[in-house]
Formats: sequence, C-alpha cells, structure tokens
Amino acid sequence: MKSLNNICAALLLFLLTIWCENTNAQEVQAGKNFRVIGYLPAFGMRIGGNVNFDFGRINYLNIAFVNPDSTGNFNVSPAISTIVNAAHAKHTKVLISIGGGSAPAYYSKLLSDTLRNVLITNLVNLAVKYNLDGIDVDLEGERIDNNYEAFVTGLSASLKPKSKLITSAVATAYKSRYTDKSLAVYDFINIMSYDKTGPWRPQDAGPHAPYDMAVADLDYWTNTRHIAKDKLSLGLPFYGYGFGTGAPTDINFKNLLIQYPGAENTDQFTVPGGGVIYYNGITTIKNKTTLALQKAGGIMIWQLLGDAEGDKSLLNVINNTISSVK
Repeated sequence: MKSLNNICAALLLFLLTIWCENTNAQEVQAGKNFRVIGYLPAFGMRIGGNVNFDFGRINYLNIAFVNPDSTGNFNVSPAISTIVNAAHAKHTKVLISIGGGSAPAYYSKLLSDTLRNVLITNLVNLAVKYNLDGIDVDLEGERIDNNYEAFVTGLSASLKPKSKLITSAVATAYKSRYTDKSLAVYDFINIMSYDKTGPWRPQDAGPHAPYDMAVADLDYWTNTRHIAKDKLSLGLPFYGYGFGTGAPTDINFKNLLIQYPGAENTDQFTVPGGGVIYYNGITTIKNKTTLALQKAGGIMIWQLLGDAEGDKSLLNVINNTISSVK
C-alpha cells in the first residue's frame, strides 16, 4: 500500500491531467433520485497522461482506499481538497472509502473498545477538514467482526450532526456477518455483485458477475433483509477475470477492448491459447442498469479507471440507459 501522502499526490496529478473526450456523454445531474457511484482507486492512477473522465458523469465519487495507521491516525495530503472542489463544481458528492478487500489486519484492533472512538473521531475530523460529504465503509470478511456494529453505529451518530453521509459496500457472501442494526445506519448500501469466482478459484472457471447474480443479490437484500430498494445500489464490474491458457488473470474493460477488439458485445472472450476471459459487456451492463432502475436506487461502479472510451464506454451505457427512461 502506498503512503497516503503519495496517494493524495497521485489524486492531485490525476485531476490536473483530466480531460473529457466524450463530449456527447450524458451527464447524470437530472437523475437526482437515482445514484451513479464511482469508486476511484488511488493505487490505479495513471500519472503523466490524459485520463478520459469528467466528474459530471457520476453523482458520487468514492476515493478508495484511505486507511489509517495502526493507531487510528490518518496522514492525508491537503491535495485532496482539489479533488473535492472539482467534484463539487460538478455537483458530485465525494466520500472517502475505508477498508477494501486487502484492508490491514489491524482493523480488528481499531474497531475494538480501546481504539474505536479514536478512529471515529479521526474519521469525522477528516470529513469536516476536507469538506467531504461522508465516509464509505468497505470492511470485508473477518474485518466484519463483533465490533463492527458498535463502530458503524458510533460513526453514524458522530457524522449525522455534521450533515455527513455514511454508506457501505457489502457482499452477499458475508451476509451473516451484518447485523440489522448495523445496516440500518447507512444512508445507502452498495452491493458488490461481482467476484462470484476468480483467479483464487481456478477450478471454478466461469462468469464472476452474471446477470442472475445481480437478480439474486437484489432479492436477498430487499426481501430477506428488508432494506428499502431506494437505499440499495447495484454494483457493476468494469473488469474481468481470465481462466486457462493464454488468458490474463485479470483485466479491465479498457485494456480488454484494446487487446481484443469486438469483445464489448459479449460477456466472454476466448483468447488464442484457448483460455477464456469473463466480464460484463455492453448488453449486460445495459440490462443490469435497467434492472437497478426497477429494483434499486442506484448503480455502483468498481472502478472508474477501468472504463473504455467513446461509444464503448460502459459509463456512457449506464447514463444513456438512465436517461432513456426519464
């Protein structure tokens, strides 16, 4: 993990190199009641080149991941203010996301009675200092422990008087770890409806984010956990996984189309060696967006830098699908 100063410096350089080639891209400001949330991973920044992105194409930006040290303290460069100001100029809210799939093991100590209030205080101070709109909690697996509920309820109680949001990324695979009380504090919940399989399960080659997974995930969180659909955001992957000879272990959608032109029209591609890459192509992204418009309150994207450009942009597909039903 890079230091947080380096992360924020990368964010600043990213901002300074932004341009928007997609002049015909649909902005989402008219979709006030339907969220388009994009995660922007600091570790994936391209430095020194143009990045084809405009904050007006989303209405929530989650900067991932900003994690504390083992004592609960954050070391964040003031450069993050530039990101926040640019996003706010496009009426896009900005949250920092803590945790992630590779979150430090010491989170179990940070959430305990000893350090929980320190972590909460530091997160609230961070949100206020940098004019953030809230905190996104993406703790996964064993990080969702017996102290998780006390942490998120305490964080919510401290953020709400400051008019800040608290949101979460959840995976149905960890469904038994989330208490109803912890879920109730979130302003909205982003369902990570992907990673059903992957390189960690080479024996289970196949789609990692099929359409029926999205249907099942929305059904579970709506009908079993009784969360209002307006609080749910359906997560979409801008990447794929490969299995077999010649297939890359993982690849983002942009690079997939560079290497394999025409792949955007399907959900899997067989490479010359015989291996297969599984991902979500244009049609599936459109169908999932339509599903979310019917069954959820928004779309969540992991992650923005994985998108292609122009008429093959999955974000454009999402925005155009939203606009077509208004």
